[in-house]
Amino acid sequence: MVALALGAATTAVAQTSDVQSAAPARRPLDLPENPQLYGTTLPSVVKATAIINGEIITQSDIDQRLAFLAVANGGSIPAEQIDALRQQVLRNLIDETLQIQAAKTEEIEVTDREIDRTVERVAQENNQTPEKLAEVLKGYGSSIRSLRRQIKGEIAWARLQQKRIESNVSVGDEEVQSVLDKLNAAKGTDEYKVGEIYLAAPGGDNSRAVAVANQILDQLQKGASFAAYARQYSEASTAAVGGDLGWVRPAQLPTQIATVVQQMRPGQVSRPVPVPGGISIVMVQDARKVLVADPRNAVLSLKQVSISFPAGMTRPQAEPIIGRFAEAARNVGGCGGADKIGDEFNGEVVTNDDVKLRDLPPALQEIMLPMQVGQSTPPFMAGGDLSDGARILVICGRDEVAPGAPTFDQVYAQLNEERVNLRSRRYLRDLRRDAIIDFR
Repeated sequence: MVALALGAATTAVAQTSDVQSAAPARRPLDLPENPQLYGTTLPSVVKATAIINGEIITQSDIDQRLAFLAVANGGSIPAEQIDALRQQVLRNLIDETLQIQAAKTEEIEVTDREIDRTVERVAQENNQTPEKLAEVLKGYGSSIRSLRRQIKGEIAWARLQQKRIESNVSVGDEEVQSVLDKLNAAKGTDEYKVGEIYLAAPGGDNSRAVAVANQILDQLQKGASFAAYARQYSEASTAAVGGDLGWVRPAQLPTQIATVVQQMRPGQVSRPVPVPGGISIVMVQDARKVLVADPRNAVLSLKQVSISFPAGMTRPQAEPIIGRFAEAARNVGGCGGADKIGDEFNGEVVTNDDVKLRDLPPALQEIMLPMQVGQSTPPFMAGGDLSDGARILVICGRDEVAPGAPTFDQVYAQLNEERVNLRSRRYLRDLRRDAIIDFR
C-alpha cells in the first residue's frame, strides 16, 4: 500500500503544479546540513512487481521470501539459479495472496495471536526464541514479517479448504470397505511413504517447470531439505505439509510416478517426472510391505554414549581414541556396560526408551536391524567432523510391532484427504483465472 500512496501523492502534485506556480514565493525550508534520522527507513526496493486484485507484491517481498530458501540451503543459493527461483517465488506469492483474499471474502480471520503461536513453535523447533529467529532471518536478508505472512497464508488456506471444500466432500461406507478389501487382497505387496514437489506447466509447456525442477533437484542433492523446498515451491495442496503424500501403493499414484517410485530406495530423490499438468519431483521416504511384519517397526530402548575431542585435535591424533572407543563398543557387555564406557572416556550417557527403528537415519537402520539386545553400534560421527565428537548406540530393549490393517476411520480419512486435495487444486486454478493481475 506504500507504493500506491506514493503514486497517488505524485499524481496530486502534478495536477496542482500550475496553481502553485502562481502563488507567492515561500520561505525556504530551514534544513540541517547533516540530518540525523530516527526510526527505520523504507527498504531500497519498494516498487510493485505485481498487483493482485489491488494488492501489491514488491521486489523486496520476493527477495525476503527467497532468503528463506537460503536459510534452508545452508546460507546461499547458486547465482545461476536465483533468477528462475525468484520467478517461482513470485508465483507462490501470487497464489498466497489469492488464498488470503479468498479467505477474507469468506469472512475467515487469522488473528495475530494464532500467527504468534506458530512462530513460537517454529522457533522452538529450531532451538531458538522468536526474537532470535527474527535476528537470524534478518541476517539472511529476510524478515519475521515475511515469515508471518507465509504462516497467515497457510492458516487461511487451510480454513478456506475446510469451509468451502471439506464440508462438501463425502466418502461412502462402501468405498471405504472396498479399499479395506483391496488391502487384504494386496497383503505382501509394496507400499511407499512418498513426498512430492509439483510444478504446474500452464498450457502444456513443461520447459520452465523442468528448468526450475532441475535447479531444485540440484539443491536437494547437496543436502537441502525436501520438506522446506516443497513448502516453498510445490504447487500441490500438500505443500503446507512439506509435500507429504503419506503411505501409498503404486496403484494409488499416477502411472508416471508409480513407475519411478518402484525403482527407488528409501532416502532417494527422483529426477523430474512429467505428469499430467506439470512436473513432479518425488522422494521415497520409506518403504514397507502391506500387512507384513517389518522389523524396522520395532521400538527400541537405547543408551547413547557420546565422547568429545579437545579443540584443535586433528583426525590422525583422534584415531587412537576412536580405535579404543570402537574396541570398548565391541565388548560393551550389555546395556549396563554403556555407563562404564562413559566413565572410561569421560563421555555423556543419554537414555531413550521409545525410539522407532525406522525413525533412525537409514545407515543406522541397516546396522541395527540384525543387532540383539545388549549389542552396540560402531562409533559414528556427523560427517566425520571431530567437533561433533563420536558416539555409539547400545540396544537395551527391543519390542517388535505386529502388522495390522488400517482401521475403517483411517481409510476414510485418507480417501477424504485425497478428494480435498484434488478439489483444492481446482479451486486455486479458478482463483487464478478470475484474478486481475498487473505485472510491473
